[in-house]
Amino acid sequence: QVQLVESGGGLVQAGGSLRLSCAASERTFSTYYLGWFRQAPGKEREFVAVVSKSGGTTYYADSVKGRFTISRDNAKSTAYLQMNTLKPEDTAVYYCAANRILIATDPRRYDTWGRGTQVTVSS
Repeated sequence: QVQLVESGGGLVQAGGSLRLSCAASERTFSTYYLGWFRQAPGKEREFVAVVSKSGGTTYYADSVKGRFTISRDNAKSTAYLQMNTLKPEDTAVYYCAANRILIATDPRRYDTWGRGTQVTVSS
């Protein structure tokens, strides 16, 4: 089973940018749909973005549409989340997740998760 490791989180001022990375352990990375989710303290885990196996199809939560961009480099077995114009309400632990079955926004559809990376946006 693929293992996922997120990186790139940190502290940034509102309006700033960060790029998160999700590195996978397997060469079969291209056979997985990759999603990004986030969880703020006291809140449920929520969908952020998802990318198809080839990278040609993407979906975003309305709250990040136009500000975040999900992408992947299958040759590097890595997915990315470029986050621009960050807001304090984007503060959360960000997780990447993988599944082979379908492109999905429901976190219950994903069977493999990274440990997360903290993103904090100050006002």
